[in-house]
Amino acid sequence: MSQQPKWEDEKNRILSLSLEEKRKLYKSNDYIDVNQVDPWSIYAVKNKDIEAKKHTVEDLNEFKKFKIDPAKNKELSEKVSIFKGDITKLEVDAIVNAANSRLIAGGGVDGAIHRAAGPLLQAECNTLGGCPTGEARITGGYNLPCKYVIHTVGPQNGSAPNLQSCYEKSLGYQSQYKLRSIAFPCISTGIYGFPNRLAAHIALRTARKFLESNKELERIIFCTFMPIDVDIYETLMQMYFPIHEKNYD
Repeated sequence: MSQQPKWEDEKNRILSLSLEEKRKLYKSNDYIDVNQVDPWSIYAVKNKDIEAKKHTVEDLNEFKKFKIDPAKNKELSEKVSIFKGDITKLEVDAIVNAANSRLIAGGGVDGAIHRAAGPLLQAECNTLGGCPTGEARITGGYNLPCKYVIHTVGPQNGSAPNLQSCYEKSLGYQSQYKLRSIAFPCISTGIYGFPNRLAAHIALRTARKFLESNKELERIIFCTFMPIDVDIYETLMQMYFPIHEKNYD
């Protein structure tokens, strides 16, 4: 009989399964394969009205904080996506959870992830000793279609460096866990009150910087559940991941 806790046995068992075997465990068949989510290069072409969304002077000032490499625009526009829907349905290597510092199931995205994953997710979280603001911890995905859940604690005081750290620390697991696809919610913009537009700039800037120097990560998906976030991301993606020269002129 195994001496390991139940969550560890189940986590290792699920991670050892083939994709076909794992799909038999799903509670429903409404999971979304990463290949069903259009990359930005296709999404922007399909949704022609996006081009009418123009950045502001404030957007331009924020954008200038990071210099993109234009030679990589085409390649990287195929590595990012906007997804309007439920992050718990995504069959990706990792989804990011906007967690609290005690890593105890809360409301919003956090509660939805815990409900979909099942009680063993909380059992594993209980062994981690919490997570400070701006840091990240990784667990198994259990009943979720994703392999892993990365829990990060966003700032409640509007700290931009702490929010940037959430994205950096989450992406920092890519190499160790050989992650090819990661999905992010809009961290800290809910009850933590971080300004949605600035949060999007930080997320996109950090993602762009990471992708410019990392060849292994094939897709970063930004889950935009609220209409305000869809609008912001559709506007700002044209700046950080341009597919037409006029977007970054």
